[in-house]
Amino acid sequence: MGSTFASVSITIEVESAEMHQKALSEALPKDNVGFNVKNGPVKDHRQIDSGYPPVLHYHTAYVACKFAELKEKIDCHSGKKLGDGPKLLKSSDAAIVDMVLEC
Repeated sequence: MGSTFASVSITIEVESAEMHQKALSEALPKDNVGFNVKNGPVKDHRQIDSGYPPVLHYHTAYVACKFAELKEKIDCHSGKKLGDGPKLLKSSDAAIVDMVLEC
């Protein structure tokens, strides 16, 4: 089965998909799915852009939200601004973002 990753616009082969360690043949909206891919560069999948949907852990609650806008990229050590409105963030980047709740 093939899957397209929107943030990097590449399609790669998915070997398997699972939810709570059980194999899936189909996923529905809001399912939390893990999957294994092959023949795809791992470094390209670690990019984050507007619309990225993290799940925040707030005390004992899980809050679904999404990044509405990437405001500015900052240096994670000094906190100094590196640029306005970045298109993508990569692993180890720090940024200020606007988030909205997913209801």
